[in-house]
Amino acid sequence: MKVLNWVEEGQLALQRAVDVLPADAVTEPSALPGWTRGHLLTHLARNADALVNLLNWARTGIRTPMYASPDQRALDIEEGAGRPLAEQLADVRESAARFLEAAGALTVDDWSATVTSAQGREIPASEVLWLRAREVWIHLVDLRVGVDVDVLPPDFAWALVRDVAGWMTPRIGAGAELVADGHGTAVLGAPAPGVTVTGPPYALAAWLTGRGGTEKLHVTGELPDIPRWL
Repeated sequence: MKVLNWVEEGQLALQRAVDVLPADAVTEPSALPGWTRGHLLTHLARNADALVNLLNWARTGIRTPMYASPDQRALDIEEGAGRPLAEQLADVRESAARFLEAAGALTVDDWSATVTSAQGREIPASEVLWLRAREVWIHLVDLRVGVDVDVLPPDFAWALVRDVAGWMTPRIGAGAELVADGHGTAVLGAPAPGVTVTGPPYALAAWLTGRGGTEKLHVTGELPDIPRWL
């Protein structure tokens, strides 16, 4: 499965980047406001475990939400953020292994089972793989460990563009046609006549997710105003 490959590739890229960090790096700021790298590493680990809950739900039929509650999710991240870097890295590796083990236990039929995301959406279990791939690659960039958005695999970045543009379309008015060489086009909002945004997939993905990228885009017309994503 291509999406599972993206999960595995993203996890390897994450581990390579963080395994060489000095011990004090865990308390330094990430790119997310108010979060240190420790917050973000803890979030990545707990996200893996939360998505394991959905995979187990799909396999057993026993309803198992991602998190007990939003407050518990936030508390777990806050409590884990200050741990030593070595403990954080072990947690990231071990939780990722649990995720891959849980994914490997699902049958073909299990992947079509319906589960509920943290946002309350009913999704097929197969979409859980996408949620994890998205989480790992985007937050690898957010960690500020010398990895920029251009590291995103082009096919993954284009899938992310289509995903985020689809989420935004009912939430905005005038939009644009998004064009990435070699990957086709996607629609954002209600495209105004002649308005196009063209660029490499990673730059389009960065712009849509609020992570820069506009300097690599070619805009015909006016760049649409977009809402904050998730």
